Amino acid sequence: MTFFNTKTAQILERSLDASSLRHKVLANNIANVDTPNFKRSDISFDSALQSYLDDDSIPIKGMVTHPRHIPIGVHSFSQIQPEIVAEDSTIYNNNGNNVDIDSEMTQLAQNQIKYNALIQQINGHFAKLRNAIGGR
Repeated sequence: MTFFNTKTAQILERSLDASSLRHKVLANNIANVDTPNFKRSDISFDSALQSYLDDDSIPIKGMVTHPRHIPIGVHSFSQIQPEIVAEDSTIYNNNGNNVDIDSEMTQLAQNQIKYNALIQQINGHFAKLRNAIGGR
């Protein structure tokens, strides 16, 4: 494992990718606020990341000793990817649309704050590496 390919850097990078994708999905929801029968979307990532980080979340850890074995639980961080999920269960407007503009704008602002926090974490991570390399 290299200095730049640490677990922390991988988690921050994947979280930044998920936040960027969430911004695109929320912007799409906002753009389609008046489209009849449009169903809002969001991404599923935070719970998968949290369950990967919690060792106790999966009480049984399966071991794959043959290519045809079915793996139990998440064994690799590369398996955790942000996924776009459509929300079909609700109808908010009379035209069949379920986008609430106030909720979407709030989520967009929260996502922007999270994105900025992730950028600060990445900058801090690489500043520590720069200091270690520079000997300061």
